[in-house]
Amino acid sequence: MSQPLPLKGIRVIDYSHFLAGPYVGRCLAALGAEVIKVERPGTGDAGRQHAYTLDDQQSGYFLQLNMGKRGVSVNMKDPRGKAFMHKLCDSADVFIENYRPGALDKLGLGYAELAARNPRLVYCSISAYGHTGPDAHRAGFGLIAEAKSGIMQMVGVPGEAPPLLRISLGDMYTGIHAVAAINAALLGRVASGRGQHIDMALYDTLVSMHEYAVQCYTLSDGTVLPEQTGHDMPTSTLYGVFRAADGDLVIAAQVDDAWKRFAAMLEDNGAPAGFGADVRYHSLNGRNTHRQDILDVVKRWVAVRPVAEILRLLDEIDIPSAKVQRIDEVLADPQIQARGMLVEQRHPRYGTLRLANLPFRFSDCDTTVHQVAPDLGEHNAEVAAGLGFSAGEIASMQADGVLFTQGDVP
Repeated sequence: MSQPLPLKGIRVIDYSHFLAGPYVGRCLAALGAEVIKVERPGTGDAGRQHAYTLDDQQSGYFLQLNMGKRGVSVNMKDPRGKAFMHKLCDSADVFIENYRPGALDKLGLGYAELAARNPRLVYCSISAYGHTGPDAHRAGFGLIAEAKSGIMQMVGVPGEAPPLLRISLGDMYTGIHAVAAINAALLGRVASGRGQHIDMALYDTLVSMHEYAVQCYTLSDGTVLPEQTGHDMPTSTLYGVFRAADGDLVIAAQVDDAWKRFAAMLEDNGAPAGFGADVRYHSLNGRNTHRQDILDVVKRWVAVRPVAEILRLLDEIDIPSAKVQRIDEVLADPQIQARGMLVEQRHPRYGTLRLANLPFRFSDCDTTVHQVAPDLGEHNAEVAAGLGFSAGEIASMQADGVLFTQGDVP
């Protein structure tokens, strides 16, 4: 590893909370940026109270999303706090926020004011609906965007309410799009000399995620509406989730050649005679037409066999398949370990922490972050000194709570 990280020398102000914004900051830190996390005095980022907590104090959620950052806590109600923030933003390349549109204008941290002071600033806003449109003023979370986007309506069992998506799809998908947009704006700044405002909406990004539903509807003149399908894909037989004797697995044999190998193997291992040679099933349209007949055979075959046996048979004929794993099985998976998808960090109070890594892999630099998330206001004095504040000014701001540190009384 001989190259510096790609964003070395870029300063990022992370004025965000909970998930989407902090995830952007975490990614930029992993890519080499200096990321300064700014929090309110007292409780800080609301994500600090989110499960899972250590000693009812330290949130694993916060540790996961804020590793690699330096932390300051500033009282923006005090004029000295506002002046500190303006000076900090004047020194920055990127500013991240995920508040409701207009909220930061009231604090003097809106795009127009900061860009007037620092025209090279790339300012990234993340919100539920974006800064334009009739819903721009409305509050929202990933759950709201998932429901409104049409994604939630397509999952689950017909006749039942859709399940809750147990990962924050809207926040994470918007976050990584924001990372891409910020890097593009930084690259564009090389030629233009100017930053710009990036307006990211959770709702927008989830609508953009539809790889087939939108065109199914528009190209069919509104006659095709994706519906809940339960455990398989009616337009891609055979592609779905199946229950074995001792667990669940997924099978992807939807391509013609793969289907023929799969069906022949089933027949060789107890499926009805002629199943593999049935030409009705040798094309995708034919399989989709006779989907229920196929599912009846496959489900019966799978149900009486252990997952490991089924996977072995499928691996032998190169059919994509996998066990539906619990998170403990994921963390013990040799593939995940080989890819370095768990990062170990040494915390001064809690010892070794094992947290999910980011999937960035570069040939000539390492993006693994070993620096733990900061305590509230941990780097107040260090950052203030770097901005040119004197020792006396820093001491005065700390004594008056303008710069707040964990353990202080707000």
